[in-house]
Amino acid sequence: MGFLDVLDARLGDGLENLLCSHHTRRLRRLGWGDVLEGDGAGWFTPRRPVQHGNRIEVLVDGANAFPVIAEAIENARKYVHIANWHASPDFRLTREPGAPQLRELLSAAAERVPVRVLLWAGPPVPFFEPTRKRAAAAQKAFLECGAVRCELDARERTLHCHHEKIVIIDDVAFVGGLDMTAVEGDRHDSPDHPPRDLGWHDHIAKLEGPVVAEVASHFAARWLEIAGETLPAPEVPPEAGSSSVQLVRTIPEKTYDFSPHGDFSLLDSYLRALRAAESFVYVENQFLWSPEITEVLLEKLHNPPSPEFRLVLVLPQKPSNGADTTRGQLGRLLDAGSDDQVLAATLVSHGDAPVYVHAKLCIVDDKWMSVGSANLNEHSLFNDTEVNVVTDDAEVVRATRLRLWEEHLGTDVSGKPVHEVVDEVWRRELEGAGRVTELPGVSRRAGRLQGPLRGLLVDG
Repeated sequence: MGFLDVLDARLGDGLENLLCSHHTRRLRRLGWGDVLEGDGAGWFTPRRPVQHGNRIEVLVDGANAFPVIAEAIENARKYVHIANWHASPDFRLTREPGAPQLRELLSAAAERVPVRVLLWAGPPVPFFEPTRKRAAAAQKAFLECGAVRCELDARERTLHCHHEKIVIIDDVAFVGGLDMTAVEGDRHDSPDHPPRDLGWHDHIAKLEGPVVAEVASHFAARWLEIAGETLPAPEVPPEAGSSSVQLVRTIPEKTYDFSPHGDFSLLDSYLRALRAAESFVYVENQFLWSPEITEVLLEKLHNPPSPEFRLVLVLPQKPSNGADTTRGQLGRLLDAGSDDQVLAATLVSHGDAPVYVHAKLCIVDDKWMSVGSANLNEHSLFNDTEVNVVTDDAEVVRATRLRLWEEHLGTDVSGKPVHEVVDEVWRRELEGAGRVTELPGVSRRAGRLQGPLRGLLVDG
């Protein structure tokens, strides 16, 4: 290791310790100190209720997810509520000839039921999308639809945003990572990943059952504070399946009166599940530069719970920002694990065009799954508003993993143990011309300073 590598590593360690200490003090002051100070493990955080009797289905990629949402809006009989990072009025949820724009779809629904749209107002200065000008233009276009209500939420922390992506229609809710917009990429990718300028791999969880009332209550609480309108208490839908599901959130303190000390149950749920991991962790995420998350993964690699323990990471080839921060944490993980323990990959379409991994999904041991809007960075875990859903339904979790792995690997791997699939199929695919390829630019020591420095500069 050269002098600069040693300096980078030591300064990186120091800055990461400083950042983690800052977060520990902050959460302790807010009454959430046990999240970082404790060693709690398990599939659910005690900080949020667990709803039983649900049906959860992960819709993979926009070409599968958006038509389901469009159909639900067209058939709405009670209400349509949408909270997005951004939604474009001219966005089309389907690509069929003559498909209506989102504003047309919502305007038609508003003739029958209340339609409410809650969007982030954009950053105070136009450093990144969606700008306040773009958000205001979207609001104006939605309001011109007549009965559609649209409000802009500007209660973000400095340099942070309202990032959640939720839709509630009658007794169905959708929670995931896809916004209804073409800003910064094409959300209409499909599992086949046909060549295009920039495909967009992502997920949305479709929820039915009592947990839908939890999603609806969250929307209602935000809507009351921003729009000043008290919505009727959501009806709790009847049981629709056998899955236990928990809604978890990130809400920074002093953002909303309904949660003055914040809500960091999303971070808590991640840390508990990763600490409980015994055989494997599978991550699809846009970013990986949270030192709190990385420390748990490093501990698993230093002291593997079994010889077959594997960590598989599917990340974008080039994140929209934070590339160096992700690469630095990958360097740490590669240093800690043996050559067969850690696999870092990205997705490509036919013809080697990159597929943008915008996903926010994690699976542990085929026993736990989290899907939603949260990236594995400090923005999503401490400072943006985010919503994920978590389930411990092993049948659903395993089926979701197998469907994703069949999409990525091009073959059915249901008959093999996970470690054999990673060692044989995943690694063979990385060397071939399939849909997965080795993540480029990953060195064992790279950019250690970027993640913690970025965190310290933007985190209050």
